[in-house]
Amino acid sequence: MKAMSVNQGNFNAEVLQSDKPVLVDFWAPWCGPCRMVVPLMDEIAGERDDVKVVKVNVDEEQELAMRYGVMSIPTLMVFKNGQAVRQATGARPKNAILQMLD
Repeated sequence: MKAMSVNQGNFNAEVLQSDKPVLVDFWAPWCGPCRMVVPLMDEIAGERDDVKVVKVNVDEEQELAMRYGVMSIPTLMVFKNGQAVRQATGARPKNAILQMLD
């Protein structure tokens, strides 16, 4: 299973109104560290059915990136009950990403 792409049109429904925690990856295709994180996000999406894993392409969704103060990518955020509760910037190993969900 792969991380789902979200945009301005479905962000509220998929992230803010989700009944489970959502791990959001703000990324861009030209970003080397982002490309290192993508397979990890896809692995987590396949392994954890208690969490929704999504990605936001900041080149296409600049308004969302600005709304959440994303200045560097990759930026990972965990949303619970419509609120961002954790944030990390830069490529992280899988275990560090999983710790964000605890």
